[in-house]
Amino acid sequence: MATTATVKWMDGMAMVAESGSGHGFIMDGAPANGGRNAGARPMEVVLMGLGGCTTFDVMSILKKTRQQVTDCVVELQGERADAVPSVYTSIHVHFKVYGINLDDAKVERAVKLSAEKYCSASLMLSQGNVEITHSFETLPAESRHPN
Repeated sequence: MATTATVKWMDGMAMVAESGSGHGFIMDGAPANGGRNAGARPMEVVLMGLGGCTTFDVMSILKKTRQQVTDCVVELQGERADAVPSVYTSIHVHFKVYGINLDDAKVERAVKLSAEKYCSASLMLSQGNVEITHSFETLPAESRHPN
């Protein structure tokens, strides 16, 4: 299964990325590196991609187990090497799952299955020697305040 994407340089360090499905966004560098801070940094996009991939899995699994999820927020914390290349050395993924009568065991299982079996981004990064850890908390639906 092939996927495609294009990245077109605009100016400075700004780029427009477009997926094969036709969705795009701007990436840019920090002003200290010649950018204008007009978009996410490319390595931040890697972190966000991991978050999206694992959220997709966890939500699919929780839906199949009939959990009444009302919201899910995934917080990611990545540590990068100080030397070039400044690769991720570790990433922590924390799920905040909001819902009605959530079963902690089912949420834990969904997170574990995503991490160990389904999340392509997580599995790929961990094969590249990135230590990826996971945690979760279940919270009542009414405790979620809109941002």
